[in-house]
Amino acid sequence: MSLIEIIMPKMGESIMEATVLKWLKNVGEKIEADEYLLEVATDKIDTEVPSSHTGIIKEILVPEGEVAEIGKPICIIETEGTTSQDLAQPAQISTKLEQEIEEIKSLTGINIEPIPVAETSNGGARFYSPLVLSICKEENISTAELTSIQGTGADGRVTKHDIFAYLENRTAPKSVALPVVEVKTQPVFVSGNDEIIQMDRMRRMIADRMVESKRIAPHVTSFVETDMTNVAIWRNGIKDSFKKEYGENITYTPILVEAIVKAIKDFPQINASVDGDRIIVKKSINIGMAVALPSGNLIVPVIHNADSYNLVGLTKKINDLSKRARENKLKPEDLQGGTYSFSNIGTFGNIMGTPIIMQPQVAIMAFGAIQKKPAVIETPQGDLLGIRQKMFISHSYDHRVVDGSLGGQFVKRVSDYLEAFEIDRKLL
Repeated sequence: MSLIEIIMPKMGESIMEATVLKWLKNVGEKIEADEYLLEVATDKIDTEVPSSHTGIIKEILVPEGEVAEIGKPICIIETEGTTSQDLAQPAQISTKLEQEIEEIKSLTGINIEPIPVAETSNGGARFYSPLVLSICKEENISTAELTSIQGTGADGRVTKHDIFAYLENRTAPKSVALPVVEVKTQPVFVSGNDEIIQMDRMRRMIADRMVESKRIAPHVTSFVETDMTNVAIWRNGIKDSFKKEYGENITYTPILVEAIVKAIKDFPQINASVDGDRIIVKKSINIGMAVALPSGNLIVPVIHNADSYNLVGLTKKINDLSKRARENKLKPEDLQGGTYSFSNIGTFGNIMGTPIIMQPQVAIMAFGAIQKKPAVIETPQGDLLGIRQKMFISHSYDHRVVDGSLGGQFVKRVSDYLEAFEIDRKLL
């Protein structure tokens, strides 16, 4: 018999910790290798973690509601084996914090000045997660302030809750006179006929991110009306044979993604993020697509390297991500690395909207419902009136770095590609 530590696995780039939501096995119960052991939540996704070994659970090291660090033990199991294996020692945090900060920079794109090593009560180095460091940057918390904050995490680690608690009690320097502003708020009345719904974790996270995005980026929106007649005729003519040959339903979405990808290649500056006074133009084209969940919440899985797929590949990828999103089976890496996003609000019958940018991206597009409308058709013999299938495209962009010229030209280029779609196009 031997004791084995089950280590919290890597959840994706830039994720350094996860909150334990629920243990699926109790102490004394048997767990099989690859069987789900617990449910965890990161700032990107809720997911289940499998066991790396088969055995009996002897001790749970991170209780429900507590934070588990990536690469650290979360429980101990007893395994059967012909050889004895000593209990693995917990990984020690490196004393070379400068190297860790450089790694955090490369993973998150956040430019953070190195923070001196602070000694904890047990004499080890004090580690700061990327989330904590990014909050400190946004709130202008200095190195001295950060090292003075008492941590409630493991080994005295400072958590995001410690930072928020510090900010609530933080006082302005005495030399700065702050004006007193009286804010009058209307009381909230609740009657016996009202239904009170507590926000779930995902809704709270969405709320925080949307408010933060509007605070960070000055949003501007441009609109274009697009003739989708050729696209609609082509799709209606091919959807049955496509389903028979590839076993997939082809929607308008892969065609829309293809047009976005082509336009990004024409205007690469739109495929960017902002870091202080630096604009980081991304070389990879990773398209995030908003998916509405059965709960009413919204999630944005990412089509990585979208420019590497043809229409068949895009259809399969989009259908797979959408299905797994609705079944809560996305992996953390499915939500990471997006460089540009879109929302297909036409699926709800909406004709147009003004979407909120996914930080740290600089733009997002929304496609409205396709509607039949009378339109002027230009012919060599003169203008005629006809019925065309029209769609509004809206494009919200960060006016800090994207001016009206770039934002407007980009959405018009997407429209141009859709209108120029070949009605007799072959799939391969």
